[in-house]
Amino acid sequence: MLFPAMSSSIALGGLVGWMLVLTVKHVIADFLLQNAWMAIGKDQRTGWALPLLAHCAIHGVLTTLFIAVVQPKLWFLGLVDFAIHITIDRLKGICVSHFGVTQGHRWFWWLIGIDQALHHLTDFFLAIFIVANS
Repeated sequence: MLFPAMSSSIALGGLVGWMLVLTVKHVIADFLLQNAWMAIGKDQRTGWALPLLAHCAIHGVLTTLFIAVVQPKLWFLGLVDFAIHITIDRLKGICVSHFGVTQGHRWFWWLIGIDQALHHLTDFFLAIFIVANS
């Protein structure tokens, strides 16, 4: 067997519900509340810190709010989301600025896809943690 047997001790309904909540949160933070200053600024070679901090703070605050409404004891997951989000976005920003990746660059969509996949995997593991600790 390629993968070890896994216990199904996580409630599927809870996992799906939290994935929906965290996906909606991600869309709000990444697409509705992220302005051009954040989107462009966080990928610059210099001056990236403030736009990146603002963008990731939105993610952290929204995650904290959504979780605190249902599972207040897990409020700290907003800080975890913030830390992971800032790491992923900064690494993407380093690639963008170092290699001159613009929309016409062959790596542009690869970086966007990898970035979004890592964020959704983060949400998946947060959802598992929330349900396992509910």
